[in-house]
Amino acid sequence: MPLDESAPPEVLAGVRVLDLTNVLAGPFASYQLGLLGADVIKVELPGSGDLARQLGADAELNGRLLGTSFLAQNGGKRSITLDLKSPSGKEVLERMIAGADVLLENFRPGVLARLGFSQERLHELNPRLVYCAISGFGQTGPMRDRPAYDQIIQGLSGMMSVTGTPGTTPLRAGFPIGDTLGGMAAAFAVSAALVRVERTGRGACLDLSMLETAITALGWVASNHLIADRQPTPMGNENATAAPSGTFRTADGHLNIAANKQEQFEELCRRVGRAELIDDDRFAERESRKQHREQLRAELEEGLVRHPALHWEEVLSAAGVPAARVLELPDVLALDQLAEREFVHDLPFPGAAADTVQVVGNGVRIDDNPSAPAGPPPLLGEHTDELLRELGYDTAAIAALREEGAV
Repeated sequence: MPLDESAPPEVLAGVRVLDLTNVLAGPFASYQLGLLGADVIKVELPGSGDLARQLGADAELNGRLLGTSFLAQNGGKRSITLDLKSPSGKEVLERMIAGADVLLENFRPGVLARLGFSQERLHELNPRLVYCAISGFGQTGPMRDRPAYDQIIQGLSGMMSVTGTPGTTPLRAGFPIGDTLGGMAAAFAVSAALVRVERTGRGACLDLSMLETAITALGWVASNHLIADRQPTPMGNENATAAPSGTFRTADGHLNIAANKQEQFEELCRRVGRAELIDDDRFAERESRKQHREQLRAELEEGLVRHPALHWEEVLSAAGVPAARVLELPDVLALDQLAEREFVHDLPFPGAAADTVQVVGNGVRIDDNPSAPAGPPPLLGEHTDELLRELGYDTAAIAALREEGAV
């Protein structure tokens, strides 16, 4: 969809974010802030930039430093290249920090401090600054210095131990959920800290652990262990709390059904032509259905295989029984529901305005407008001169920085 320039101001309009992050968790966090209207400045290493520029399914784009992994979560940002090991590069960053609201980084713990930008120094430069450090395990603790990627976090958090079936576990989720959760939690924490800054004038230091945010997503799995001393086990597509609640065969594909309430179970039985199951002693109550979930599945599928999954999705949903097809991603993105809510955005392709690149939003509409990137993902260093001029550097000073290799 074309961007609506008449849309009302976004909720974070006027907030400036310095994004010193790489790859996914950090860039995803700043992308969320940008979707809400923040001015995100991506600080990148001269020559190579964010590693995500070289990552993705299209080798040609990787070679152009526009990998799909980068394009996916950097729309609307401005890019400046900066060598943080050079004295002049550090001076540029100091000026940027003084005028920023947020600084995001996902270096190993202690790296930014060794570059001369400890928490104390950051708040000397800007007492109102919200500083958020994203790392695998947090800034403290015996594991703080370990490297971590999404795969490591999924395994160490317990996610992989409860994903799949007893015969297939441990199994990684097919997408980087650990990185995504960490980025989302960072954006949430930054937004909350900005409220405190507005009320008190006091900045914040946010120490985000990807391991801990991943564990919070385990929800009832963790609670069942902590509270009820229940050992978590992989259950495939089944729901440990209810039955029938899982994935079922139909005439042409799979259907997810979550008949978690008694009235939903009874309605399901009637709709699939198996009303006699309602009074079957094996299935009459919630606990007995859980104990006999496999027999119940077989009985229900005798009715479900008579029609396609779409038929059952429509019939059951209309009757108040949560049900939906199991779709592949291209079919998901083609749903009228997403088109109606303007979830997918067409942006000018970086450096080639005649072409477009499609990216997703965040599922939040503000004042009945979608949260959308302000513009395309940036070319590496595309806005360096523009940003340096905003910081007060003139043409001669910018040329000197380039000659030195600071930018």
